[in-house]
Amino acid sequence: MSKLQQLIDELCPDGVEYSYLEEILDYEQPTKYIVKDTNYNDSFKIPVLTAGQSFILGYTDEESGIYEATKENPTIIFDDFTTSFHWVDFNFKIKSSAMKMLRINLNEIKNISFRYVYHCMKNITYNPVDHSRQWIGKYSKFQIPLPPLPVQEEIVRILDTFTELTTELTTELTTELTMRKQQYEYYRDSLLNKNKQQNNVVLKSIVKKGCSGGTPKKGEEKFYLNGTVPWLRTQDVKFNEIFKIDSFITEEAVKKTSAKWIPANCVIVAISGATAGRCAINKIPTTTNQHCYNMEIDETKALYKYIYYCVCSQYEELLSRKQGARGDLNSSLILGISIPLPSLKEQQRIVDILDRFDTLVNDIKTGLPAEIEARKQQYEYYRDKLLTFKKLEK
Repeated sequence: MSKLQQLIDELCPDGVEYSYLEEILDYEQPTKYIVKDTNYNDSFKIPVLTAGQSFILGYTDEESGIYEATKENPTIIFDDFTTSFHWVDFNFKIKSSAMKMLRINLNEIKNISFRYVYHCMKNITYNPVDHSRQWIGKYSKFQIPLPPLPVQEEIVRILDTFTELTTELTTELTTELTMRKQQYEYYRDSLLNKNKQQNNVVLKSIVKKGCSGGTPKKGEEKFYLNGTVPWLRTQDVKFNEIFKIDSFITEEAVKKTSAKWIPANCVIVAISGATAGRCAINKIPTTTNQHCYNMEIDETKALYKYIYYCVCSQYEELLSRKQGARGDLNSSLILGISIPLPSLKEQQRIVDILDRFDTLVNDIKTGLPAEIEARKQQYEYYRDKLLTFKKLEK
């Protein structure tokens, strides 16, 4: 019998109580924001955080208004709109007002491990259906099991050990994947560069129709609630083919806002901020937000997949064209890039070769990405098992 099972049998054989997150955690709404940030250097050392996937946006030299966190007194930063969150045990500054900082409410509840609460939060499956702030009204209403403290601590020990081992293996796999991607990009650019001197054209000359999308007004339920229209955001644009979209708006939003349908197989380029320059192909009809520039390719002149590969290879060029404080692109900057345009037959030959290489590197169903995903799913499976308890009958 495992140590954990012995503790459960001894301390809570009949089940455990459940409590709402709002009863367990206090939150602080940040009010102090940074003015400037950049890459890490001798002067810019203070991390600038967001609760989104990027986590560390950059570094700043602004020493006033620092939020404090340590290994002994950590915090969880929580994104009010996306419900993503991160464990933080170092001093930081923030850039986004959409964040909340969570800590244990010691006045209300005793004998609880903050790290255990963090693992329980990771085990909650919840995707916001609207774009209102989520913590107070929605996310804090979730209940989590509260076994005795020794049980919590043993679960934390197991999950932290599992996380460490999984992270090490994932790091090795990711390093291998990065090397494969670099090989792929070199081979892709070599194939495309062979045609550079033959027939270069500006992208505008082969785009049949281009447009950006729109974001319906946040907080308007009629634009989001029970929506069935797929709505693509730039966070989904990451040098990929998009077959599934997890965000939706309503038909009324399409009628009354600047969001508009685009057909399948458009070449999409992100045009805003940190994502600018990334591209994708939508394999299903969709709408997009205003930070996507969507290009329908003239099929009599070029294959959309060939143009996608060309635009991917021009990522560094697109980055060099970014303008403004946020580093944005626009339609003119994108449509002005020059690409080689061989015959349709040669385009198809290049696409066939690159598709095979791309599948090896990127297809989530095969190769290294599948192995990385399998490790993640294995961790999530055991976490769910460890955090499932019979509810104590009162």
